[in-house]
Amino acid sequence: MERVEKQRQQGMLRLVWTVAGIIFVVDQLTKIWVVHIMDLVTRLNIDVFPPYLTFRMAWNYGINFGLLAGEAPATRWILISVALGIILFVLVWMRRDPPGRYGLISAGMLIGGALGNVVDRVAYGAVADFLNMSCCGINNPFAFNIADIAIFAGALGLVLFPGGKKPA
Repeated sequence: MERVEKQRQQGMLRLVWTVAGIIFVVDQLTKIWVVHIMDLVTRLNIDVFPPYLTFRMAWNYGINFGLLAGEAPATRWILISVALGIILFVLVWMRRDPPGRYGLISAGMLIGGALGNVVDRVAYGAVADFLNMSCCGINNPFAFNIADIAIFAGALGLVLFPGGKKPA
């Protein structure tokens, strides 16, 4: 019986890591493509489908929307440590109280996005944001990336599909 439970847990963690890997790769490939190959890093702005979608280069030294921004190396390493701590917390949570399939997918999205942004902070000293969307006469000044979308969707999914034991 113990062996079956261990295999079940391994399968659940495999799903988390598979989703995390997919998110991580897609995030990093889009950043390489847009920032370096399309040269957004020097062009700064590329109209894709204005005003709905524009690529706008933004180096985020803080957390969402540039909060807690600071170019100091200490800020960078603190934010890397916080992201890695959140990843560890989510992994422990998934082992101790695994949710259903949607919760596991959500955990993978959050972990993959967080790892994508950690790699940016290590490689560039800041997170490479480039997606900018505006609509209906509202000019959105903020940019984000695939990792940010995955972190937001993953956190929302963990709230909506937290798991836990069902009452008998």
